Amino acid sequence: MNADDTFDNIHASERIEDIDVSEEMQTSFLEYAYSVIYSRALPDARDGLKPVQRRILYQMTEMGLRPDKGHVKSARVVGEVMGKLHPHGDASIYDALVRLAQSFTMRVPLIDGHGNFGSLDDGPAAPRYTEARLAGPALAMTDDLAEDVVDFVPNYDNQLLQPEVLPAAYPNLLVNGASGIAVGMATNMAPHNMIEVIAAARHLLAHPDASLDDLMEFVPGPDLPGGGTIVGLSGIRDAYATGRGSFRIRARVAVEALTARKSGLVVTELPYLVGPEKVIEKIKEGVNAKKINGISDVTDLTDRSHGLRLVIGIKTGFSTDAVLEQLYRLTPLESSFNINNVALVNGGPKTLGLRELLDVYVGHRIQVVTRRSEFRLARRRERLHLVEGLLIAILDIDEVIQVIRSSDDTAQARTRLMEVFDLTLIQTDYILELQLRRLTKFSRIELESERDRLRAEIDELVALLASTPAIRALVSAELAEVSDRFGTPRRTLLTDARPIATGAAAKRAAAVLEVADVPCRVFLSATGRIARVDLVGAEQAPLTITVPARRSKHDAIRSSIDTTSRAEIGAVTSRGRLIRFTPVDLPMLPATSIQLAAGVTVAEYLGLTDRSESVLALVSLTSEQPIVVGTSQGVVKRVIAGNYPNRPDFELIGLKPGDTVIGAGQGTDDDELVFVTSDAQLLRFPASVVRPQGCPAAGMAGVKLSAGAQAVFFTALSAADAADAEVVTIAAGAPTLLGDETGSAKVSDLAEFPGKGRATGGVRAHRFLKGETNLQLAWVGAAPAHAVSSVGQVRALPEGGVRRDGSGTPLEGTVAAVGGQIR
Repeated sequence: MNADDTFDNIHASERIEDIDVSEEMQTSFLEYAYSVIYSRALPDARDGLKPVQRRILYQMTEMGLRPDKGHVKSARVVGEVMGKLHPHGDASIYDALVRLAQSFTMRVPLIDGHGNFGSLDDGPAAPRYTEARLAGPALAMTDDLAEDVVDFVPNYDNQLLQPEVLPAAYPNLLVNGASGIAVGMATNMAPHNMIEVIAAARHLLAHPDASLDDLMEFVPGPDLPGGGTIVGLSGIRDAYATGRGSFRIRARVAVEALTARKSGLVVTELPYLVGPEKVIEKIKEGVNAKKINGISDVTDLTDRSHGLRLVIGIKTGFSTDAVLEQLYRLTPLESSFNINNVALVNGGPKTLGLRELLDVYVGHRIQVVTRRSEFRLARRRERLHLVEGLLIAILDIDEVIQVIRSSDDTAQARTRLMEVFDLTLIQTDYILELQLRRLTKFSRIELESERDRLRAEIDELVALLASTPAIRALVSAELAEVSDRFGTPRRTLLTDARPIATGAAAKRAAAVLEVADVPCRVFLSATGRIARVDLVGAEQAPLTITVPARRSKHDAIRSSIDTTSRAEIGAVTSRGRLIRFTPVDLPMLPATSIQLAAGVTVAEYLGLTDRSESVLALVSLTSEQPIVVGTSQGVVKRVIAGNYPNRPDFELIGLKPGDTVIGAGQGTDDDELVFVTSDAQLLRFPASVVRPQGCPAAGMAGVKLSAGAQAVFFTALSAADAADAEVVTIAAGAPTLLGDETGSAKVSDLAEFPGKGRATGGVRAHRFLKGETNLQLAWVGAAPAHAVSSVGQVRALPEGGVRRDGSGTPLEGTVAAVGGQIR
């Protein structure tokens, strides 16, 4: 046998047929595409479910996994679905089950999951570790299945039946959305708010000719599970009109003060299906690539108690608004959602707008209610037929028994009963199977009552089926009930915010991330609050500060300085330290309405941990004028201008044990230095007599103190301020602590006090009343003086012009601090 004969024999035995490869590929591809489109990837427009999702819900219903029952292993559910209904693998079934349980994926989850069902950044645990049962809304999807409301079709091996579609008591496709990739087509539908969608469906039931604009009065836009903000609504209307469109989703971000000196962006809601880890990763990539500027750190503080909280720290000197816009442009804090409403309608894929989606659902629901009513009508008629036969038998029960007993067999008894009592075959069989205990008087009463009830229900069902408006009204009422049970408030904010700049506009925006270095004035209140006022307006014209007609809380000024928003200035503390800082992060107050109560506490802003340390004055680090300080032990020191250590904070004066700085300022040799002591002595002398020293020096004697006395106030005044300066002294008794009692106050002109030499005792500034032994506090500065309580409330001072050694006038309230006015 040669080789050709062998080949021919093999060819004949295996029945190898020659085919056209292109034709076979086309046929096979079409079959595959059909299977993917109709059996896997696209949802049905009626119940909004893909086949695998429908099979999961149906099988869990058959398993009795109701919300009031216990959870079962997810692996058990997957096995039941795979073995009975779904011809594909367990992975696809479990993935679909997990998605139905995720609250961040589904607007209304249909499965109540127990265990790790994943997060936006991580996948779920294996099915052997998780448990599941149906959620409440899932019951509304499967209710009435036993009443022939939908058609049932064979499963993959023709052994069992499964519903072709679920009854769906609410528009699940619009409520939960859908996504899927088929062959040559895809679907991507956004979730919506159940209350809004049902309201639109009910409006369409009542007004079948409703327009798209009418329906959008109820459904203004998607409502995403994670909230967020939708910007730009034109794309949403396009999607509702044509089935295709897009919109952009922004994270919900608030600007918060992380510390007194540092602001941050706090993200509490993210775009749909965007996780915090993805955002953090993109921010880090942008910072490392130098595409994102102004970010100091990113911290994820998300937990189960407080929900999502992503804190993005902003570097000093950067505008939070500009940085946020940069993040919207370069990170997933803003993302787009492309709507492609493709679903199966009458067995074929179709792109649907909002009205078409509602039309399909409403039509399906009307059919469900109609078939349910027909089913119930048939069942009630069947039951009424049996009840009427029973009543006939009970009325003549003795004769019925006699007929049965006298019959030779069941067939003869059936025939004779039908002839004697004019019964149907069904009624006769039911009577023959009846238990004798049912033939009591009470049973007759029950049967008559049941007969009357069945007749009334039949009349109602007949009337319902005869009236299309009545059916539509019933569908609407049932939708309203579902909305009341499962509806939740809207989570996503809809806004027409401006789009984020891109291209060349984005590059120009990147150049203005940092806060401009503009002239400003920084105020420090006598109660320890600090804020800044920019002195340049929107048109870059210098502004003039307007002094408020009525004073507000905390508006007594201890110190102020003119500088620029990005310049470095210093804060002098009671421990003799100078702390460097930049006022760019200070609260900015409007120049026309300055209220220092809106500022921050300077101790918190500078991070002072010792409560005994307080900030006394603000000074310039670039000025050629020396800084001057005075201490409670009467020491004065002027520090050489510009010769400051390059450290965040440093000592201006070497203090002796127990000594503290009580005042500070900055000025020239023409200034006057003023001390006020606790025993009511005031000393003024020229600054020129104090030789400037370096930072480590301990200063020199400023005022001579008597035994037991100490200095309570120190300041430096320019010649202009000294000309109209006031002296405020407040006396109290020896045992009195600050705020314990009001004391007495006196306001005098500084001109009443003659100048003396440095290191002398000064002149008397206050004559004590009976019971007063010392000055509680003092202040010297440009008139008018303002007094405040410990909480910043305004306190009235007596009129000025009192002679320098006069007595004080009792105060109506306690005074904690005295300062000058805003200017």
